[in-house]
Amino acid sequence: MNDLESQLDYPLDDALPAYGECITVAPGVKWVRMALPFALNHINLWLLRDEVDGVQGWSIVDTCIHREEAKAHWEAIFASELEGLPVLRVIATHMHPDHIGLAHWLCKRWNAPFYISATDYMVATVLCANLEASSGERTVQFYAKHGLNDAETARKLRERKPYFTTLVPSVPAQYHRLLDGGTLQIGAHRWTCISGYGHAPEHMALYCAELGVLIGGDMMLPRISTNVSVYEQEPEADALTLFLNSIDRFLALPADTLVLPSHGKPFTGLHIRIQQLHDHHRERLAEVMAACTEKPCSAADVLPVLFKRPLDFHQITFALGEAVAHLHALWHGGKLRRELEADGVYRFRVAGS
Repeated sequence: MNDLESQLDYPLDDALPAYGECITVAPGVKWVRMALPFALNHINLWLLRDEVDGVQGWSIVDTCIHREEAKAHWEAIFASELEGLPVLRVIATHMHPDHIGLAHWLCKRWNAPFYISATDYMVATVLCANLEASSGERTVQFYAKHGLNDAETARKLRERKPYFTTLVPSVPAQYHRLLDGGTLQIGAHRWTCISGYGHAPEHMALYCAELGVLIGGDMMLPRISTNVSVYEQEPEADALTLFLNSIDRFLALPADTLVLPSHGKPFTGLHIRIQQLHDHHRERLAEVMAACTEKPCSAADVLPVLFKRPLDFHQITFALGEAVAHLHALWHGGKLRRELEADGVYRFRVAGS
């Protein structure tokens, strides 16, 4: 446990649900954990006791990627953890593959409706239409403008298989829209939707005041900082500012709220964690500002400033988006100015210099 983690409390200590099993974390709330074949090797999913139109059952929050192993774990849970009751609805906090990948299968398996924000549903639908494949050249150009303009990077980007559709082959054909401030009556409890930006197009966390529980999705993680990136689809986004403004909305919740994150263990210390994230990004922004004070920098130039460890190509594709996000926060905030130089690369320098 690192120093920041030690400032948080973990009410369940080291308890982890085995794959295909659950742990009850609050009345009517079960914790499901599934493996991911990535460096971030797991995702937390949630079962909520529910009743819809007089029918008793469960709602699922987030789904895991489309993977036969995950389907098998779900089938084990259906057999042993649902008390003989059906799944009544499937809810996704956002459209990233580990959260939405099996939504189509679960909805079809149980003839259950799908709940998600409109923005994330539309983005996922576009990506599942395989338009991602046609965006490869735009991605090459985006990376090149931010300093990764070597032939090897361009080759790898062009040869990269469509990522999204391998993990999310389809999305449900219909959805119920989650709106910021809207509420869902899930069984005996009312859950309020809290929108968040910067990580996904329109992330929805779910808060139940009666239980004192926040399903934070990827907006509030205890151990790692949420990935906040700028992508070629929205090349001038100010994702980091959006993210930091979004997490401040959780300050209105009680300090002892039990946070159920998508990665890591359930924790309390919500307000402390919000401050930790602000401190983390303030330090990174100061480092980027210092680098740009020494010389004009591209996003590629600040990669070693933000990431001290060696990165493989897959990690670089995420890291560059984060580097752009930090530069854009300073650029949109008026501290840096951006110039497209003769070599076709954006470089950022101190405003007024």
